[in-house]
Amino acid sequence: MLNKIARVRLLVVGDVMLDRYWFGEVNRISPEAPVPVVKVDRQEERLGGAANVARNAVALGATTALLSVVGDDEAGRGIARLLAEGSIDASLHIDNTLSTIIKLRVIGRQQQLLRIDFETPPSHEVLLAKLADFERRVADADVVILSDYGKGGLAHIAEMIRLASAAGKPVLVDPKGDDWSRYAGATVMTPNRAELKQIIGHWRNEEELAEKAQRLRGQLGLEALLVTRSEEGMTLFADGETHHQPAQAREVFDVSGAGDTVIATLAVALAAGADWAEAIRVANIAAGIVVGKLGTAVVTREEIARAI
Repeated sequence: MLNKIARVRLLVVGDVMLDRYWFGEVNRISPEAPVPVVKVDRQEERLGGAANVARNAVALGATTALLSVVGDDEAGRGIARLLAEGSIDASLHIDNTLSTIIKLRVIGRQQQLLRIDFETPPSHEVLLAKLADFERRVADADVVILSDYGKGGLAHIAEMIRLASAAGKPVLVDPKGDDWSRYAGATVMTPNRAELKQIIGHWRNEEELAEKAQRLRGQLGLEALLVTRSEEGMTLFADGETHHQPAQAREVFDVSGAGDTVIATLAVALAAGADWAEAIRVANIAAGIVVGKLGTAVVTREEIARAI
């Protein structure tokens, strides 16, 4: 399967953001308030949100296109530069009323001390233009990822799923919020444990989880539902089958962007010909690797090959 990834063509659509990191030393507490003083000595910028999904797919060796909305500002231009440097075929629609999403993380002693978010929703007109671009681009893709961060960039997601399905393209969705009806008809959804509980409620045991998950899968018309469960690993519920992968035994350093790695790896594996069991096995390996890295990070095909 890994040797077929280079032929995979992936289209990622969703909310992009610029992840900024300020690294520094912490040697004292502020006299103004009981908070640490960070003496910043290094700054770094990385792709976040749907852009991190695309970055992960490229790291695995897939040809990747990205469709999103940014503002006409320094952060938007920074995202465009990082995408170009990462060999990602990006179509970034500009919204003059929008401030590009920035997530600023302050790191001291290798620990995240603070995160500051800057964001505004995109305008309706730009989103409609993105939908027309999606219709043109979907024909060239083998698989589509809709990465919903709940920032407004996927207002027309139901129509995107319809268009992709009509073109015979598998659609993977990373959901947000409490209205999952708009994801109906997707191929597979990849919620985490907390997101799923928000929709189906708590479960007392594995049998009840399976029953509720399969019911939800049927209601939404999904081929499969993949639940990432943190220290419990991940479980995929499909028609007549369930596949579970226990968590990889390694130290968890940072879970930022782990869901991006999972959905990118799952999509690439499926497009390369893997079945459900093999696809989630590889995605689970990738997740186990990426949580051992700081911040939004990627896993390469070589790293996965060594871990298989």
